Amino acid sequence: MRVRGVVLAAGAGTRYGHPKALARTDDGTPWVTRVAEALAAGGCDEVGVLLGARAEEALPLVPRRCDVTVVPDWRRGVSATVRRALTAAADSTADALLVVPVDVPGLPASVCRRIVASAIGPAALVRAGFDGMPGHPVLIGRDHWAELAAAVTGDRGAGPLLAARGALVVECGDLWDGADTDLPQPISRR
Repeated sequence: MRVRGVVLAAGAGTRYGHPKALARTDDGTPWVTRVAEALAAGGCDEVGVLLGARAEEALPLVPRRCDVTVVPDWRRGVSATVRRALTAAADSTADALLVVPVDVPGLPASVCRRIVASAIGPAALVRAGFDGMPGHPVLIGRDHWAELAAAVTGDRGAGPLLAARGALVVECGDLWDGADTDLPQPISRR
């Protein structure tokens, strides 16, 4: 199974104070680099990064091996970014997308590997769980891409589709805490 990693990094980061695509860890590593590297080391055959707000400033932070897609209508919410990710992947040979937001800079590759290993083929719908709470990454098989593109709206991503289709939740709390970062603070290093 071929998996394309996707980093959603197009938003303005209103609560954070600036676009999270520009955020860095305490040691200066861009979050977008950390997340893209976790996807690549976690079993993704290719990685795409979606930028929007202040894309020209974020572009130099994206690892060179990643495909970059600029989302011109990023102000419409995460749905616009998800749709653009699906469009970018449509011509690829990927059987599934492994999707994460950029605000999980503590994401270890081991979580990505576990989710990828749990998915079988283009009909897969899998998401990470952390102590019973759903989180990221989320794996969406190609068979669901058209339905997802039609279902996302505003600032709602794949969550409703995953719930409606009974996505497999794979516990990953033993590997990481699953925390995203909405406000400026140190990242989890578990």
